[in-house]
Amino acid sequence: MDSAATSHGARLGEYTTLRLGGPAARVITATTDDDLVAAVAKCDAAGEPPLLLGGGSNLVISDAGFDGTVVRIATDGERVEPGDDDRVLVEVAAGEDWDGFVARSIDAGLSGLESLSGIPGRVGATPIQNVGAYGWEVGEFLRWVRVYDRASGEVATLDVDQLGLAYRTSRFKGNDEAVVLSVCFALHGDGEGQPVRYAELARTLGVEPGTRAPAAEVREAVLGLRRGKGMVLDEQDKDTWSAGSFFTNPTIAEAELPGVLARIAAVVGEDVVVPRFPAANGVKLPAAWLIERAGFGKGYPGPGARVALSTKHTLALTNRGEASTADLLALAREVRDGVADRFGVSLHPEPLLVGCSL
Repeated sequence: MDSAATSHGARLGEYTTLRLGGPAARVITATTDDDLVAAVAKCDAAGEPPLLLGGGSNLVISDAGFDGTVVRIATDGERVEPGDDDRVLVEVAAGEDWDGFVARSIDAGLSGLESLSGIPGRVGATPIQNVGAYGWEVGEFLRWVRVYDRASGEVATLDVDQLGLAYRTSRFKGNDEAVVLSVCFALHGDGEGQPVRYAELARTLGVEPGTRAPAAEVREAVLGLRRGKGMVLDEQDKDTWSAGSFFTNPTIAEAELPGVLARIAAVVGEDVVVPRFPAANGVKLPAAWLIERAGFGKGYPGPGARVALSTKHTLALTNRGEASTADLLALAREVRDGVADRFGVSLHPEPLLVGCSL
């Protein structure tokens, strides 16, 4: 582990896209798998589990910070080999920038991940979160994940059906079971994007939903849509000083749906058309739609206007430059409770909360 760099007292806001979070006792930057495994194993042996940090795009860290070791995953590298069914297998190190990898794969004539363009973070986080956008999820292209099993101390390779993937989650989310070292994707080699599943994206591309377009064109369209919603990182745009979508889209059981729709109609109007999508255990409602109809419009301010909903998208909670994590959580609670009071729908945070809670 000699090659891993260590610093002390670093403010964790320097490593998160929200730019929020207090100091860490120490930060170890691991640039190889050996360094990464050694750092985590040393902490586990001492009974002081570390905080694993990739791109910091899905973290809300308390103002008190983390009184322990933060291990930054900064590994890199890719390996390409032929797969079956005309697929190309690409194994990518966990520390690689996700959007950089997506761009390189498309430039190489590979397709599948184009609808997931512009998402901040590192490759290793994508299977943990089962990252998705515009109707596609990484789980649909995963072949396997190589992990360090913290209980056994061994490195193992897990097939996609062993990952427990579901909407924005997996067997690894919210626990210390394993550390992702690399991820293997099975991509298409024809350069044609996958069928367009979202009407908004189809309109932008000028195609019918369900049809295909060149992956490079889909990527540019997705990036344009995401920029319009403040979802592509930009140092100068405080709408991007966020953790992306703060709340997941809630799933309503079929038996509960009539009551929820009645409450929405009572607030919004009898003739309202509530957007909904089929889900495994019921019907999914768009959180952003509910938030706005509950009275929280774009730019809605939190304490002292130091935080606010994005001026472009009501699903993003943003740091306007001088915020604290406490400010952000106060706004999140106000939005969550407002939606629950008006519609009887519970919203749940998508980012990982470290040292804090709603």
